[in-house]
Amino acid sequence: MRLNLHLLRVFHAVTTEGSFSAAARRLHISQPAVSKAVSELERQLDVVLIERSGARAGQGLTLTEAGSALNAHARAIFALEHAAVEELQQRSGLKRGKLVIGASTTIASYWLPRYLHAFSRHWPDITLKVVVANTQSIVEDLYDCLLDLALVEGPVQKEGIAYYPWREERLIMVAPPGFRARSATGQSSSAARSEQSAARSVWVSEGDLAECTWLVREAGSGTREVSFDLLSRQGLKPHRSIEIGSNEGIARAVASGLGVSMLPLAVVEDLLQLGRVVELRVHEMAGLSRSLYRLERKDRPPSPAVGAFLDILSGPA
Repeated sequence: MRLNLHLLRVFHAVTTEGSFSAAARRLHISQPAVSKAVSELERQLDVVLIERSGARAGQGLTLTEAGSALNAHARAIFALEHAAVEELQQRSGLKRGKLVIGASTTIASYWLPRYLHAFSRHWPDITLKVVVANTQSIVEDLYDCLLDLALVEGPVQKEGIAYYPWREERLIMVAPPGFRARSATGQSSSAARSEQSAARSVWVSEGDLAECTWLVREAGSGTREVSFDLLSRQGLKPHRSIEIGSNEGIARAVASGLGVSMLPLAVVEDLLQLGRVVELRVHEMAGLSRSLYRLERKDRPPSPAVGAFLDILSGPA
């Protein structure tokens, strides 16, 4: 069986636009021609792809199970087609072209700028674009070939996406100034206060952490997933949490006394130096860190610009 790509393109337009009429406008053909193309594709494949009854009842477009499966393949096929055409149009060594990099928020703010600077020094005529979003959104954009490569804060499990360890990043738990553990730490209170003042840190127990209000990122964030994973390994489940949409927002909320959090050291380093937050330390949770990952689409060959940027990424931090 050979798949007719013209008919597949029409079917994919219908699913993307949400109706036969909208697909017809996008493709600049008549609505009957769209309906005929989808029906012919169903005939050739001997499956029903779209439930007509729901559309006639005004309930919108509903794909069958087979239609959903085929549409996922169509999405991948036409995303790669677009990427191939765009690269060939721009390909002229590294004298011109565009490189689109996806990055989760922490990487975009604290890691990526130095590599962008190094790349632009070597290849100033390549247009750079950075798309910043949480890990889940970045993965979807990479799959759709809207990005050339991506850097995120954790491994991802999505068919067609490959991930490779890139860097290790230190994490720390932070609390507002003046935070005092409820449990005994094994030191006299005067000795503990002296050490905490000098080191800007507070020794706490796992029980103390469970009783705290935790400030966390939104669902889909790599920072959130890693934080919850590290806490769960210690059998800790915070009793209360507050969701805030950026690491910088969380850091300042900690400084204001709203709660505690686990964040990359790079995010809170200045606040630690200024004494606006303190580090929480637990004997059982020393040396917190997470891996940063580089993502690529498996079936998309790297362009010359991507290859050059990968060489930059492999250099010193």
